[in-house]
Amino acid sequence: QVQLVESGGGLVQAGGSLRLSCVASGVFSRSPMRWYRQAPGRQRELVATITPGNSTNYADFVKGRFTISRDNAKSTIYLQMNSLKPEDTAVYYCNADAPWGLNYWGQGTQVTVSS
Repeated sequence: QVQLVESGGGLVQAGGSLRLSCVASGVFSRSPMRWYRQAPGRQRELVATITPGNSTNYADFVKGRFTISRDNAKSTIYLQMNSLKPEDTAVYYCNADAPWGLNYWGQGTQVTVSS
């Protein structure tokens, strides 16, 4: 059974930092993992990707501010978010491609950045 559980969201002032975590059960070491976000009234957008080989890719709007990483021993990926802006306010979702071809989502964690 695949389960993705995010945590670490919260309220932070602009310029602050948060670290999101996503614990993945049932799929991890062979899976590309991603963070997405969705702000109210907007489409869900890709924030960052990390491959099983630890290659990373970022959306332009977070480059230089966010860092995605993974800890295979803990089946966990992280999103370190620095220099947060009010426009980063969104629900952040963990996403995984399973080796058998299905795609999975977590329940999301709310990040709110006040100005």
